[in-house]
Amino acid sequence: MISCGQKDYNCPIEVTLGAMGGKWKCLVLWHLQDSIRRFAELRRLIPGITQKMLTQQLREMERDGLIIRKVYAEVPPRVEYSLSEHGETLRPILWAMCKWGVQHAKRIEATIVHEEPRLMPQQADIVAYLQGQAQQGA
Repeated sequence: MISCGQKDYNCPIEVTLGAMGGKWKCLVLWHLQDSIRRFAELRRLIPGITQKMLTQQLREMERDGLIIRKVYAEVPPRVEYSLSEHGETLRPILWAMCKWGVQHAKRIEATIVHEEPRLMPQQADIVAYLQGQAQQGA
């Protein structure tokens, strides 16, 4: 049993799903992995998400330390979102989910209209990321 604040979890996967689970959080994290994004840009990249839901998901992920919200003192106000250092640790999970999703779609003979090659990790990306993580842990 894992107690986090007022919530109890039966296993670590529940903790992970609490932080990045649901229909929208992984999609937001996916689009933040390659670039700093503004609210309207995220909304365009994630068809079907409402303004209210995107706001809620961004607030939860900011609270959990997965993303950084940067507000610029400008008129009109400009707000940008990016992955935090802690959020960056989700990158291999997102890559694995992407790879599995493509393989699963092919397995069930789904038609892949548009793969996102700009976000598909290359073997070198994964190796470099893991080496960086190993050096930080040493």
